[in-house]
Amino acid sequence: MEFKVLIVDDSNFFQHRLKEMLNEHPELKVVGIAANGREAVEKAASLKPDLITMDYEMPVMDGVTAVRKIMAERPVPILMFSSLTYEGARTTLDALEAGAVDFLPKNFAEISSDSATLKKKLHNRLLAIARQRRAPATAAGSIQSSPSSKSSALQRSVPTRPSSPAAPAKPEPRSLKGQVKLLLIGASTGGPVALSDVLTKLPANFPLPIVLIQHMPENFTKAFAERLNRQCKISVREAVDGDQLRPGLALLAPGGKQLMVDKRGAGCVRVLPGDERVNYKPSVDITFGSAANAYGGQSLGVILTGMGSDGCEGARLIKQKGGAIWSQDEASCVIYGMPMAVARARLTDRVLGLKDIGPALAKEL
Repeated sequence: MEFKVLIVDDSNFFQHRLKEMLNEHPELKVVGIAANGREAVEKAASLKPDLITMDYEMPVMDGVTAVRKIMAERPVPILMFSSLTYEGARTTLDALEAGAVDFLPKNFAEISSDSATLKKKLHNRLLAIARQRRAPATAAGSIQSSPSSKSSALQRSVPTRPSSPAAPAKPEPRSLKGQVKLLLIGASTGGPVALSDVLTKLPANFPLPIVLIQHMPENFTKAFAERLNRQCKISVREAVDGDQLRPGLALLAPGGKQLMVDKRGAGCVRVLPGDERVNYKPSVDITFGSAANAYGGQSLGVILTGMGSDGCEGARLIKQKGGAIWSQDEASCVIYGMPMAVARARLTDRVLGLKDIGPALAKEL
């Protein structure tokens, strides 16, 4: 089964290289190319692609505006190509908020050199979102502990399905009020929008320190933390080595590095260089594991939407120490990968729809 792809970019070189790379995979077929946002909106309506790759800076109509119009007219998974600059990060975050699913760095050197790594990453990313969009949502295979409605055109366009039945939901856990001293939240694909949804529902006097781990490259996390800080009642900022953990402050792990929790003194975080042997920088597993060692059973880890299984082993360590794990439900995930991994491993104490997580955290903690 082929997935139809529309490429949107004003660079002739990038258009043709991307077309060559995508058409190399038997499940991907480029059906059209648009040179600006206005063309993209028109061709999205006429060609009805399964996927769109979108540049962010173009003449006539920019990528963010095009994403907004396409998602309003006919929602379809959109992968943004972004520069790795601070301004590029801000624009990409605008696109994600407008409804784009995910993004990849626009690296001309990699494209020119026919990078096998980039090609594999691009194929895998597009196929993952395309397959899950086509797959019918499975009520029986989902773990549901609270009703949830999809919150955006993006989520309506990308229903998801677990690759195998998940573990049954566990009984309602004991009250966590007064027993949890640290909240940790991990996310990947779809995470920027999900984190915003959760954190904006927390009150300014939220009583716990918060650590956030979002899969993002360097330069992006600073812009993302600033955006969250503007949106939220709590304070949010990118973590630096030695930052103290304090109530009402959310520290975001820097892209390209690893964040460790240290309970010495009043509690702080350590920011370490990213190890090339670790796939994710930052890694949810590493941060959750360090929290298990530092805070033991006083940790609550929350796993949100994302590809893969990062966070599963860290969640296991938190559970072994007596802590708790919550996860996002299948219906509200952009990609039901990371939450599914903890559910299948029977590590999840509570499964909630995205709209319910923030209010539940405020009430329980």
